[in-house]
Amino acid sequence: MRQYPLEKYRNIGIIAHIDAGKTTVSERVLFYTGVSHKIGEVHEGEAIMDWMEQEKERGITITAAATTCFWMPTYRRPQNYADLTRTDAEEIKKKYEHRINIIDTPGHIDFTVEVQRSLRVLDAAVVIFDGVAGVEPQSETVWHQADKFKVPRICFINKLDRIGANFEKSFLSIQERLNPNAIVVQIPIGLEANFEGIIDLLAMKAFYFEGDRGEKIIEKEIPNELKVQSEKLKVLLIEKISETDEKLTQKYLEGKEISFEELKQAMRKATINSQLVPVFCGSALKNKGVQLMLDAVLDYLPSPLDLKEIKPIEGAHPKTEEKINRQPADNEPLAALAFKIATDPYVGSLTFVRVYSGVLKRGSYVLNSSKGNQERIGRIVRMHANQREEVEEMYAGDLGAAVGLKGTSTGDTLCDPGNPIVLEKIIFPEPVISVRIEPKTKADQEKLGFALHRLSEEDPTFRISGDPDTGETIISGMGELHLEIIIDRAKREFGVEADIGRPQVAYKETVNAESEAEGRYIKQSGGRGQYGHVWLNVKSLERGKGFVFVNKIKGGIIPQEFIPAVEKGVKEALSKGILAGYPIVDIEVKLYDGSFHEVDSSEIAFKIAGAMAFLEAAKRAKPVILEPVMKIQVIAPLEFLGDVTGDLNAKRGRIENISDRVNIKVIDVKVSLAEMFGYATKLRSMTQGRGTFTMEFDHYEEVPSNIAQLIIEGKK
Repeated sequence: MRQYPLEKYRNIGIIAHIDAGKTTVSERVLFYTGVSHKIGEVHEGEAIMDWMEQEKERGITITAAATTCFWMPTYRRPQNYADLTRTDAEEIKKKYEHRINIIDTPGHIDFTVEVQRSLRVLDAAVVIFDGVAGVEPQSETVWHQADKFKVPRICFINKLDRIGANFEKSFLSIQERLNPNAIVVQIPIGLEANFEGIIDLLAMKAFYFEGDRGEKIIEKEIPNELKVQSEKLKVLLIEKISETDEKLTQKYLEGKEISFEELKQAMRKATINSQLVPVFCGSALKNKGVQLMLDAVLDYLPSPLDLKEIKPIEGAHPKTEEKINRQPADNEPLAALAFKIATDPYVGSLTFVRVYSGVLKRGSYVLNSSKGNQERIGRIVRMHANQREEVEEMYAGDLGAAVGLKGTSTGDTLCDPGNPIVLEKIIFPEPVISVRIEPKTKADQEKLGFALHRLSEEDPTFRISGDPDTGETIISGMGELHLEIIIDRAKREFGVEADIGRPQVAYKETVNAESEAEGRYIKQSGGRGQYGHVWLNVKSLERGKGFVFVNKIKGGIIPQEFIPAVEKGVKEALSKGILAGYPIVDIEVKLYDGSFHEVDSSEIAFKIAGAMAFLEAAKRAKPVILEPVMKIQVIAPLEFLGDVTGDLNAKRGRIENISDRVNIKVIDVKVSLAEMFGYATKLRSMTQGRGTFTMEFDHYEEVPSNIAQLIIEGKK
């Protein structure tokens, strides 16, 4: 039986730049909602949501952790709630309590896959910002990912107790860099060591947090020195909310009073439609503001039912490709998306799923419509970080995990066999860095292959390939830290010892001009021969467009059944490159002429002819090498600014902005990935250990000709 109606569900993600305090916020949420009775601190390595050994050691989140908690708004609790009889308390809980499924995501760009796949299955997000730094590079990345998946969100400006905290500056950075429709709903009472409480502008009340863990909320009048500012901000808030609703606009223009409830309802609707982004504040570490942020999750973020029009559950029939819609309801046919595979030391393989419609039952058979095979649902668990709770079934809107599915991978759809549907897949970024890996001993050889295979099943941005020339195994990922964690996990979880080579950049190749060439493959060796003949046109496309094959054959000069073979031959040639053996990207190949032989023509002949024509045309089209360019933010004390910028310039860096932040300098720069290996150590030595940096992939661009020559010669 379903315990909570769907309108009382909230599926949210907690997303942010690294070190903004996501996991600290999550730990407070678990404490205040009663899931944990002790607050686990990140800096002490005791955070419940950071359960992996690597996370505890580094104090960062590496894998998205899921949990379920229950919350009743603080304003719905009577003053004497603690003294009520159990029956009366249960009655109030039944009326007002909500289920919140939370995913705490990593902030480090190397683990962006965890954010991406989480946002794909979540209904809303809470974006955490550091009250000193405001919007940071990864804040922008996760924000744009949320835009892509149409995820409504609220903001929480955290760490207002820190030296240098500035609520107004942080809020303006959200408005200027992320969304001009961000609106202030709360302001802090004091800052830094004087941060005492929060003013709610809609309710026009001040809230203070008392008790060992800030669990007791005291409501008071707004301090006199903040009354004028609060009144001004409330007028602005009412104006912004009114603009999103015709009736309220009319009332506002006529000078009529708009009630508290009307404002709340209008703000909820505008937030769900991404017209407004409400901004809240507090300090999770000092136990101030998290309960009110939880109230805002219930008040302003959507349930699955609220998203029927904004984000309808759409898919296609696996065979006919006919468009299909599902409703978020238990009586609809089952449609669920597998968004993560994880290896659990106790139960084996866990497949995390979001159920969009219908019911997923233990012991039932479901269709994996992405692969066309059936899976038996043996056990279903609800996750609390790395703890498991066995359940019999999952309903529409639920997040959970199925144990032991054999043929399901990330992005696959699980559905009712009688009503097949394929939901939109999750598209992941390509790796930008590779290293050679080899086992230390013969005994490690077999274990290494098994470990890497299992880890690649979990992480779609981690790839394994073999170098056909040397027989070496190459592993690829999103950054040095990403591969470091993968290798560490192989050692700890699978007992594999391995040696690692020097990191290699994932270069690409493309062309800068347009050309055409003929490919003719004729072979006679007694009996039936081989005949394939094509003319191809090759031209460059915009960066990021990938590969496009255009069939311009008319009048049957090449039979239709041989066209896919030509495309296949071109695709195989793409992977081998022209200049230095790197994959060719952003290119259009047009098949426009050719001929065939009634007897000797075959698919293999046209495949070879296609590859020959493509390689010849590409060589004539001014081939170039592309390199990944990274967006980097370096934070260092003022006295080291000259050394840091000089070093970045020497690395072919393009400095785009230098700004101030409380006695330190923030340098925004674009640098080639090839120049950044080992930079963490160098920056530490240049700045006496006081400099830090963040790095994320930005775009591919052409390598300068002198460096391209070194790459071709294998010297770089």
